[in-house]
Amino acid sequence: MSDTIEVWDLWLPGPGATGLPFARSRISGADAGDRVLVHAAPAKLEVTVRDASGTVVATGDGLERHQPGPMSFLVRRGATITLEDGWPTEEDIGRVVLLPGGEAGILKSWWNADDRKEWRWQVEFYNQNRG
Repeated sequence: MSDTIEVWDLWLPGPGATGLPFARSRISGADAGDRVLVHAAPAKLEVTVRDASGTVVATGDGLERHQPGPMSFLVRRGATITLEDGWPTEEDIGRVVLLPGGEAGILKSWWNADDRKEWRWQVEFYNQNRG
């Protein structure tokens, strides 16, 4: 994972002839690291990560959620992406969060009730448009 831009393409397989896009995000490979959060991930997901030149650098096929919850984790191990169910902890503060549609932010705070029926979170967004 370098500091160059990567395109994270999350695809919802199944609907229609070839599926539907869920999110496409352009993020720094260094920021993505080996683990990113996904908010409201669908039950099934395909993931392709490309470098700035369009070369595929990692994929995750046939990924499935097995627990309800507002967040899932995409974990990168070399060229393989896996999906893990879970709830963010203090260790996840500062991680990239991918939102449906493709907006990406940094998780700044997270709290959830012990029964996991209530949660509060803050995400920071930063953009630039420099030619």
